[in-house]
Amino acid sequence: MSSICLYNGTVLTGFATMERCAVSIEDAVVADVFSMRRFDQRHFGPGVELIDVKGAYIAPGFIDTHIHGCGGYGTEDADPSAILEMSRLLVRDGVTAFNPTLYPDEPERLVRAVAAAAGAMGKEQGARIMGLHLEGPFLSPARMGAQRPETLRGVDIPLMERLWKASGGHIVNMTVAPELKGMRELALYCIKKGIVLQAGHTDAHYEHMVEGMQAGILHSTHLFNAMSALDHRNPNAVGAVLIHPEMSCEIIADGFHVHRDLFRLLLRDKPVDKIVLVTDALKPTGQRRGPFFANGEEVVFQDGVFHRKADGVIAGSALTMIRGVQNLVSYGFSLEEAVRTASSNPAQVMRYTHKGSIIPGQDADLVVFDRQFTVVAALVGGLIKKNIPESAGTCGAPFREDGEKPCV
Repeated sequence: MSSICLYNGTVLTGFATMERCAVSIEDAVVADVFSMRRFDQRHFGPGVELIDVKGAYIAPGFIDTHIHGCGGYGTEDADPSAILEMSRLLVRDGVTAFNPTLYPDEPERLVRAVAAAAGAMGKEQGARIMGLHLEGPFLSPARMGAQRPETLRGVDIPLMERLWKASGGHIVNMTVAPELKGMRELALYCIKKGIVLQAGHTDAHYEHMVEGMQAGILHSTHLFNAMSALDHRNPNAVGAVLIHPEMSCEIIADGFHVHRDLFRLLLRDKPVDKIVLVTDALKPTGQRRGPFFANGEEVVFQDGVFHRKADGVIAGSALTMIRGVQNLVSYGFSLEEAVRTASSNPAQVMRYTHKGSIIPGQDADLVVFDRQFTVVAALVGGLIKKNIPESAGTCGAPFREDGEKPCV
């Protein structure tokens, strides 16, 4: 049994803020959260690693439920090793769990990509792979964004069954266009499998969205992007998400996909626990030299986002979760609210019942970051993974190169 105690930190539990506190971890789960007064009075055995975080924040690990790649590795590689590299790299930005997100593709290639991503599960050295996010292929050609038109499909239940089997039952969430013919049948199929349905890449009218909600489509993909916009005579997809408090929504907080003042609207009109921060990051995110490729096409980095080189269409973001949290704070969210959008909210929407908060019995998936939003360490299942910076950092405790345990 491994035991660690992080002390002298500000704990963002997922629903409250506790200053000058400590978190003890035993055998991969949170054992206790307590004040420094109790820490000073407590006796710790020789087997407990005590780590002074020197006033840094201790928060639930970030959960990215919409990410295509990073560091030159992506789901489009259709290779388990690429997904495992994503896992290894993501902990540097505080991500402790993620849903690799697959683009729509020709059926045979999509089935192979799904099988490859699922094949990486259980072999991670970094962030945990919770399951797969299928962004399509049942999307609207009118709102395809950077998706390739030849890869989109009408609702096809036999294809869905193939994808489910290829995933080994590990599809967690799926982006669909609610207005497509046959969507109710697909929704009922997905509900039986426990798949969270998201409205996205959709040209839906308001009535389509309401019908979709009645069929269980209660989450939405990158709100405001690639969906029918709010209109005074037809609220459309954006309006439906804003009007109905039961609808939750992804949001890309990179300052480019969505105007920063719209986040003030979200805070006013949406319950904060229905807002889920995602990166929608592409394969070249974090790469220093081009050329860059994503989804089989060359992209260029310009004005903070990746654009498809062929026509300039925005292809996706270069956001990281820690930077998204920092941006939300600059947009008017409290730090506690911003952290919730990156941790407890995605856990709640995706039904990850043992993640997203720091309370006894929860998985010990934690991120430690300083006042400048630099990730100092990330713990996955109670193990400290390789961190930024690689030496002392805010905590003042150096880490071994293998990243498994601190040298204290």
